[in-house]
Amino acid sequence: MLDLAASRTPGQTEVMLFLSKSYKYVDVGVPAGLLVGGIISNDKQMRQNAMYIASSTAISYGAMLLIKHLTKRPRPFVQNINIVPVYRASSTSFPSGHATSTFSTAMALSNAYPKWYVIAPSFLWAGSVAYSRMYLGVHYPTDVTTGAILGTGTALLLQPLKKL
Repeated sequence: MLDLAASRTPGQTEVMLFLSKSYKYVDVGVPAGLLVGGIISNDKQMRQNAMYIASSTAISYGAMLLIKHLTKRPRPFVQNINIVPVYRASSTSFPSGHATSTFSTAMALSNAYPKWYVIAPSFLWAGSVAYSRMYLGVHYPTDVTTGAILGTGTALLLQPLKKL
């Protein structure tokens, strides 16, 4: 964490902030786009995939909020004054909500469309968002790892929904 903070550059920080903010748009945009596409093309499977992805992301996010409330782990910059964040995130640290929701979206999308050209960019994006949270100084590695496991696990547990 200290090495990440010490090696920040303005250009990298801009990219990491962009990645960190992208989760809101992608987590909502992917299922919304699939739903609209499924309605327009009268594709029932696409509409079901949209609901599966949206449900997975929403449920994993709810589980993450519950865990955050129970654990109340302080942010890295609160526990260690040597860690200087790019911005001061609110709430608590464990687990990372960004990692939870992005990995849930990536896993559910990959389950719905199991092609390399869906899987690779999905997980590259989710991993990049998770890394950005550590780079920005607002999460520990265990926060993002747990979020990734929670999000991926939720998508796998809800996989039967895509077949309904």
